[in-house]
Amino acid sequence: MKAHQKALLVILLSLAFLNVTHIVSAETAQEKVRIKAIGIPLADHYAAIVAYEKYRHEMKYADFQLLLLPGPKLVRYYFRSEPDADIAFNVCPMVMDMFSERPDFRWISLIHRDGNALAINKLLNRKVHLAVQKDSRKPDCRVAEAFTAFARESGHPVHVGIPDPLATHTTVLYKYLKDHQKTLSDNCSSAVDVSYKIVVPPKSPAYLKKHSVKNMPAAIEQSLPWPEIADTGNYGHVAWYSKDVMAWPLGHVECIIIARDQVIVEKREALKEVIFFIHQAGYDIEVARRTGALENIIRMIQKHIPKHTAEAITQSLRPDLNVINYRNLNIDDNSKGSLREIMNLAFEAGLLKKKIDINTMADESFSTEITRKAID
Repeated sequence: MKAHQKALLVILLSLAFLNVTHIVSAETAQEKVRIKAIGIPLADHYAAIVAYEKYRHEMKYADFQLLLLPGPKLVRYYFRSEPDADIAFNVCPMVMDMFSERPDFRWISLIHRDGNALAINKLLNRKVHLAVQKDSRKPDCRVAEAFTAFARESGHPVHVGIPDPLATHTTVLYKYLKDHQKTLSDNCSSAVDVSYKIVVPPKSPAYLKKHSVKNMPAAIEQSLPWPEIADTGNYGHVAWYSKDVMAWPLGHVECIIIARDQVIVEKREALKEVIFFIHQAGYDIEVARRTGALENIIRMIQKHIPKHTAEAITQSLRPDLNVINYRNLNIDDNSKGSLREIMNLAFEAGLLKKKIDINTMADESFSTEITRKAID
């Protein structure tokens, strides 16, 4: 065989090898099953962001995709209307309302515990006089009494910005006010102490700032880090954290992961893999916050949510405060008990119109050991 013929044969064999490699790679990629998750830009969902950034290329079965939407109502709408939404992270009263409407999905995991807070503006704090140290700020009667005082002076209730009436945050706010014999409503009646207003989480710091500029009392009850953004921006003050209002062993339930029944049946291996790595990412966050190594975590978060400042993220994840945590994310008697308490309170407040059978909604088969692993 002549030299030029040998060279041509080598080229053809190389091209054939590259083509086979491309076909194998394409087939491998096709074997991965898309799991598209939708959520909200909150500290609640940091574990999903870390799982996406750190582990999606390690997943053997799942093509993990992540879409963040401004508020819980949009997550609900997208999950119901768009067939590409496989799983969703959403607030539990809204999830229960969705389930009572159409039970075609299941609760398969938590994505965090605790995690919301009440922030008040400076005008309110002139009556409250919050402690300088955040670990001393507890849900005592002072904020509740300040709400009532301003309501009596002005003839209308103080406005508190909440993500949605069916957000866990609204139930937490209702419990805090109830504990201090105060009232919550969506109207501006003079007989009401607090009136809630729907403010999507990313706009909540601006809502607080706007009322401060107008010298009007206002507060926000939102997920971290938005209250911390107002606090670190010096136009608001975190008054208390939800973990102290709704104290629960291991932390109260707030946002949960739901998956369509069809996805659970048809994409089970890929779905189990995504849940495992979300739990792993939660563990990674817990280790990073305890060792002071949050730089990489912050970088991953800001890639998806640039409005979350490094300072606000750090404050939200302070290990000494422990006001949000990403451990014990399995469905068990503890998490069911917390969810049941929230359901009963939301129903009592008139926020949730119908109770559900939590055991029917729960699918415990996606539990992992990693989320229970001890942290040194």
